[in-house]
Amino acid sequence: MQSAEGTTAEHTAAKGRPTPKRREAENRRRGPVAPPPRTQREAIKRMRGNKQSKEERRKAAAERRERMMAGDDRYLMPRDRGPVRAHVRDIVDSRRHLMGLFMPLVLIVFATTLVQNIVVQQYATLATLVLLLTMLFEGFVLGRVVNRRVRAKYPDAKDRPLSIGWYAFTRAMQIRKLRVPRPRVTPRDAAKVG
Repeated sequence: MQSAEGTTAEHTAAKGRPTPKRREAENRRRGPVAPPPRTQREAIKRMRGNKQSKEERRKAAAERRERMMAGDDRYLMPRDRGPVRAHVRDIVDSRRHLMGLFMPLVLIVFATTLVQNIVVQQYATLATLVLLLTMLFEGFVLGRVVNRRVRAKYPDAKDRPLSIGWYAFTRAMQIRKLRVPRPRVTPRDAAKVG
């Protein structure tokens, strides 16, 4: 092979071994496999041991979920961690929002579209549009309010305003009982959240 100046370029040396098959590479990653049990008694012991560890795993997962629902920062998902996000959650949870009713109302509207009456279907379509516009308007206003209050309390926060607004919007969209982590404040505590 010649380069532009007319000199020949050298090929790189081969790695000296064939590329491993996918199965071989996956097995190497998984590590050693325990030898098969020699007796039925040994097989039963292994099964019981695994069952016990399954129960332990289940208990550990339930404990992690409970701590996450309680709002422990170590167990929250990365998007929910930090004092800024906790403050946003408190602001959103301190008020009732129409956005939280959007999904149940859309299901009702969808059920009315199944009615064979055209007038009912037209009103259902109009109701869906009104619900959507109301949800978007309320989400926009909520995002602005939350951003203003977060910037007042945490002026050095590194979260982008759009990110904070979107977090507040998605939190308000969820039905209150299904929010993760659980709300720490009630709608009557609006004055306490600053």
